[in-house]
Amino acid sequence: MATILNIETSGKICSVAISKDGAIEYQLEDHDGMRHAEVLAPFVEKCMQELERKGDSLDAVAVSIGPGSYTGLRIGLSLAKGLAFSRGIPLIGVSTLQILAVKAMFRNFDFTGEELLVPMIDARRMEVFTGVYDFALNEVETPGAKILDEDSWNELLQQRKMCFIGDGSDKAREVIKSENALWISGLVPVARDMLALSEKHYREGQFIDIAYSTPEYLKEYQTTVPKKKLNTQNK
Repeated sequence: MATILNIETSGKICSVAISKDGAIEYQLEDHDGMRHAEVLAPFVEKCMQELERKGDSLDAVAVSIGPGSYTGLRIGLSLAKGLAFSRGIPLIGVSTLQILAVKAMFRNFDFTGEELLVPMIDARRMEVFTGVYDFALNEVETPGAKILDEDSWNELLQQRKMCFIGDGSDKAREVIKSENALWISGLVPVARDMLALSEKHYREGQFIDIAYSTPEYLKEYQTTVPKKKLNTQNK
């Protein structure tokens, strides 16, 4: 089994975790909002100190690559690239949506395995970043940005139970009323949830390019001009 440093910065929680032999060896989390630029580097440094204390070496770096916060994803991927490059080890990119899907699998023991998993990350208004997966993590619906309404996933919901998870599922619950809709609230992605996926990618040699890989935003990034500055420009 490989020793992997997992980095998750796609949302409000900044977290890191060292996984080895199918278990979490060490982890750190910050729940005080978007302080990723402030806390991530010290977290990684503490992880490296822990590895050195145990006499272990790092085999790979895994990082959540989105969708999620534009700023958070850039910070996480940038640090992960630097660490992987400096140590000459592979870089693993893990889908944030798949992290949520796997977390749901381990959270609910009443699943039959026939359900579909619909992880959701909140976007603006009634929009979410989402995808639909089966229990083998095959894509039933390609991940992307989606506007929610009462007809969302009607055809699939008529055929199978679907479990909606993530911080975007609260909005979905307001409009989706199917009896086949299941809900798991309160699930957010953190580094320790990446273990199964990062180890699978490592075993299968699924690495991303250290120089040219970019976050999977699933939607083109649009900058906005602050209202105060906009008003000044229009005078």
